[in-house]
Amino acid sequence: MLKEYRTVSEVVGPLMMVEGVEGVKFEELVDIEIQTGERRRGRVLEVDGDIAVVQLFEGSSGINLGGTKVRFLGRPLELGVSKDMIGRVFDGLGSPIDDGPKIIPDEKRDVNGVPMNPVARDYPSEFIQTGISAIDGLNTLVRGQKLPIFSGSGLPHAEVAAQIARQARVIGHGEGDRFAVVFAAMGITFEEAQFFIDDFNKTGSINRAVLFMNLADDPAIERIATPRMALTCAEYLAYEVGMHVLVILTDMTNYAEALRETSAARKEVPGRRGYPGYLYTDLSTIYERAGRIRGREGSITQIPILTMPEDDITHPIPDLTGYITEGQIILSRELYRRGIAPPIDVLPSLSRLKDEGIGEGKTREDHADTMNQLFAAYASGKEARELAVILGDAALSDTDKAFAKFSEAFENQYVSQGYDNNRNITDTLDLGWDLLKILPRTELKRIRDEYLEKYLPEETEGVEK
Repeated sequence: MLKEYRTVSEVVGPLMMVEGVEGVKFEELVDIEIQTGERRRGRVLEVDGDIAVVQLFEGSSGINLGGTKVRFLGRPLELGVSKDMIGRVFDGLGSPIDDGPKIIPDEKRDVNGVPMNPVARDYPSEFIQTGISAIDGLNTLVRGQKLPIFSGSGLPHAEVAAQIARQARVIGHGEGDRFAVVFAAMGITFEEAQFFIDDFNKTGSINRAVLFMNLADDPAIERIATPRMALTCAEYLAYEVGMHVLVILTDMTNYAEALRETSAARKEVPGRRGYPGYLYTDLSTIYERAGRIRGREGSITQIPILTMPEDDITHPIPDLTGYITEGQIILSRELYRRGIAPPIDVLPSLSRLKDEGIGEGKTREDHADTMNQLFAAYASGKEARELAVILGDAALSDTDKAFAKFSEAFENQYVSQGYDNNRNITDTLDLGWDLLKILPRTELKRIRDEYLEKYLPEETEGVEK
């Protein structure tokens, strides 16, 4: 029989102190009944002797210390999981908000997950097509990878996230029952939530997706649970149902802010910029839940999205995220101002596993060579354009002018494709070859001769007039 405590001694922000407790465990779920009869939920954040610190999910407003009853339920925060979750919309704590029926779960799972044995991990090696050339062609996403998107305030990361969720597919496995998207939004506005829900419904993507929505006016504590809810659902679909799951988390900056708020309420010693010293460890408990397991059909691929405060890539959130994940896709404010959509800056972007997911049998045999050539040519073209601004076009050689022309065409045609244009990998690679025709054949030094002969015959070489 569960004990009922009426020994609440203090409430500070989202935290409640309960004295005289016995047998209480870390992460245990708590049922709180306030004086009005309303029930709220919480979890044990810390136990010190006979004092338990409880984190409140629904906030502490209206709580009277003397009239509050607390029961410790002896189990952690759980999510009831089922394949029937596909096509449904939930709040940040896993309750349906789409007017559909309640989910009858196949099982209940601890949202904190179980650490994946490193020896059981299988190396990511299969291409995931997002339909975005700047990602597929140059910073390839691989099944089982975690590849974040670094954005800034006001940049269109929501549109990019919706485009990836709408277009992503695993080549060779199709878009049917074996591929799913788990989309978790944290601290977003009502308008943003409605945008995502409408986009999923309008395009039919909802039929292969599970949505978790935590709004900006929801308690900040709920924000800490939302990504764990999404990943618990993803782990069930991947490792029990055998699906390939793409998890999109937006915005991890809001998650970290909620973590900082809780840390301040606990009066912990702050770390960099006021964030708790365990921010790295906490983020890793989310990011490291992506991957593949030997002997299991399914996989989890993660795309966390975060907004860099003041566009500062050295800020603790992107800085620590970069250490844990395998690369980053960076959105550029300069490209956005020039109307490039999506405004992906390919030069500082990086996918550390891209070489594992490209080549013959995965994308096409010429992918690696064209990728390297496009990178090099675009970098040379940007340098030539910057030089022209300082010295004028007359100071450029014919080759420099060709590279400058190439870089402009590359941004306007290859990077800028809009948010509704879904390019398959063949279209992306062919477009890259068309752009390379702008350059003299003698400058294509990173592509093997056999590929030049096959994809760029002699009659198409030379600088365009």
